[in-house]
Amino acid sequence: MIIQQLLNGLMLGSTYSLVAIGYTLIFGVLRVLHFAHGEVLMAGSFMGIFIILWTGLPLYITLPLTMVATGVLGLIVEFLAIRPLRKDFHLAPLLSTIGVTIIIQNLAVKLFGGYGTKFPEAIKIADFSVGPYLISSAKILIVGISLFLMVVLYFVIAKTKVGRAMRAVAESHLTAGFLGVNVDRVVLITFGIASALAGAAGVMVGISFHAVSPFIGLTFALKGLVVMLLGGLGNVGGAMIGGLILGLAEVISIVLLPTEINLQDIFSFGIMILILIFKPTGLFGSRISQG
Repeated sequence: MIIQQLLNGLMLGSTYSLVAIGYTLIFGVLRVLHFAHGEVLMAGSFMGIFIILWTGLPLYITLPLTMVATGVLGLIVEFLAIRPLRKDFHLAPLLSTIGVTIIIQNLAVKLFGGYGTKFPEAIKIADFSVGPYLISSAKILIVGISLFLMVVLYFVIAKTKVGRAMRAVAESHLTAGFLGVNVDRVVLITFGIASALAGAAGVMVGISFHAVSPFIGLTFALKGLVVMLLGGLGNVGGAMIGGLILGLAEVISIVLLPTEINLQDIFSFGIMILILIFKPTGLFGSRISQG
């Protein structure tokens, strides 16, 4: 029982990590909380449904296509809702992304209805017996894909020219510009990468919960925000580990606490409040410069 719950926690936590990494990338580079990020995840879920139902493509093709589609959606959001505003008024991009959230959510309700939509069977789910435990192949796949995407992103940030440019812009837009970095292009790339990861998380959510609705974006956006605070503002590695910690903590809370009411959200936001009070820089430290 405990082993199965721990695997559930890793599956849930890896999804949280993908969402939080997107938050962290955008906040680290642009100092903006992208509130529409959860709606990009929701859009990715429905894009996954559309691709599977209309093309019949397998998951290993559907997932990259969904990531490309949500990456393009992120570029559109940055170009139309962020770029014209970010230099004029500090709160304007924040309010703009809230508006984007409302627009995307209402478009999804109009197109797909306000109720849950069944996610098609993207893979054949089998249960593997490991001693007295049954482990679902879907859970293993979700954890594996999520960890693979995190490793690839970490390599991109640490080892590539694009990653160095992102780190330079995160330190200072002005200094990066003086050093020859195209700041606008880096910001655009950051939005694309973050949104692609959110799209992947959306597909993982569909596979995990077997259904999606136009209202799942808010839930995962808030959990991603909790994870970003838990790991530390601008700390990508902290977001990766923080998501796994939150997922495991939520599952453990279900096992240990009374089941008459759903305490997952109370537990999650209780963690956020404690972090803000006792360690506002997060468990792994903030990477946001104060200057």
